[in-house]
Amino acid sequence: MSERPEQEQIRIDKLTGLREKGYPYPNDVDITATSSDILATEVKDAESATRYTLAGRMVARRDMGKAAFIHILDGAGKIQAYVRKNDVGDESYEAFKDLDIGDIVEISGFAFDTRTGERTVHAESIRLLTKCLIPLPEKWHGLTDVEARYRHRYVDLIANPDVREVFKKRAQIIGELRSFLNERGYIEVETPVLKYSVGGATARPFHTHYNSLGSDMTLRIALELPLKKLIVGGLEKVYEIGRVFRNEGFSKKHNPEFTMVEFYEAYSDFEKLMNLTEELITRIVKKVNGELKIQYGDKEIDFTAPWPRVKMTDSLYEIGGASRDHDVHTLEGLHAIAKECKVELAEPDDWGRCLDDIWGEIVEPKLINPTFITHHPYSISPLARKHLADPKMTDRFELIVGGMEMANAFSELNDPEDQRERFEEQARRKEAGDEEASDVDEDFLRALEYGLPPTGGQGIGIDRLVMLLTNSPTIRDVLLFPQLKQIEDEDS
Repeated sequence: MSERPEQEQIRIDKLTGLREKGYPYPNDVDITATSSDILATEVKDAESATRYTLAGRMVARRDMGKAAFIHILDGAGKIQAYVRKNDVGDESYEAFKDLDIGDIVEISGFAFDTRTGERTVHAESIRLLTKCLIPLPEKWHGLTDVEARYRHRYVDLIANPDVREVFKKRAQIIGELRSFLNERGYIEVETPVLKYSVGGATARPFHTHYNSLGSDMTLRIALELPLKKLIVGGLEKVYEIGRVFRNEGFSKKHNPEFTMVEFYEAYSDFEKLMNLTEELITRIVKKVNGELKIQYGDKEIDFTAPWPRVKMTDSLYEIGGASRDHDVHTLEGLHAIAKECKVELAEPDDWGRCLDDIWGEIVEPKLINPTFITHHPYSISPLARKHLADPKMTDRFELIVGGMEMANAFSELNDPEDQRERFEEQARRKEAGDEEASDVDEDFLRALEYGLPPTGGQGIGIDRLVMLLTNSPTIRDVLLFPQLKQIEDEDS
């Protein structure tokens, strides 16, 4: 470790002095109230007032000779305290005078209101619980500190209490999601993170090695395949909330490690799941935000149902503004639209992938209010059931909100021969160098041969939902510890 900055060394020297006096890092705290409890309490005269004990971090102080006002930040919020020498005693007050901003203290006393009307704890005792050895930043907001805030989130949570509210709201969103599914008879399960084969999505995996088994494995890119095996086994409604890992780039909407919920229901389909999704998300939005209209950046998003349902092909005309002179159902028509809209096509010979490329450029960014985009091409939907009337399409939808994919669902493919053909096509793509193509999962195919009932399945990105409901512009704002590039000197 490099030489300590002067202010850190001063604090370390104070701790050394405390140790010499027998400072024990006390662990005998008995909290009887939080800051929010005291802010909500009824003020009485000092003799009859209830006595409280709270603990938290000292984040401000104003000294006035033999007394001081300080602010204490605890898990519930912030509150002022008044510390006077005559009340806490000479020895305690001398120790208090040597405390620093950032120190964690225990205060006991009663509530009163100052002449300016601020609820305050009148301290009758105060003691140091934990010494803060690194000074808190004075100015933590601002673009220049964004990476530092992510890298040292623990400091961010101290310096910016509003950040705490984002993560409290995240927990509330996940809790509401669980309640909704549990009420409808879904069973929460856990499935393996380490996999022998890649499947359940189109994504490049992370690779690892399992020493005890002597096997190369990957981290899961989706939750899908094991959950569908459980449907085969007779658990007719299942869900999992879990981390998935995709070895791809970062963006405001993408993080390689993210949280999803996936749920599957036997004897359901993508049409029924659209209704369920509408009900689920409107409930979460209402519970978390109190109303169905929210602000996201400079846009207002209205979650009031019903939400539009538009076929992917139709959306190029109706939302993207493509000329109806070009037939979106033909490769030639898509090439003409791509040229007209200046869209680069990654695989110009694949009709479905061309449609997806164009849609992503001219339609998705325009979808602000919740919109279901339905009937995606077969070639980009390797696990979805073909649409009976048009085998080039599948019974699938994506929910787009705020220009982001929020959910992906389909009527599940349960024909084992069709699934094998699609896996083998993916394997050929992988052999040709497509790092996002999946493997042939023989155990999943065997499960399908036992019989998967007609099933509807869906995945929802938790992080993006939290972004919307907390008005957070980037996915890293809603991850407690987003992955960052390692720096050589962590003390810098």
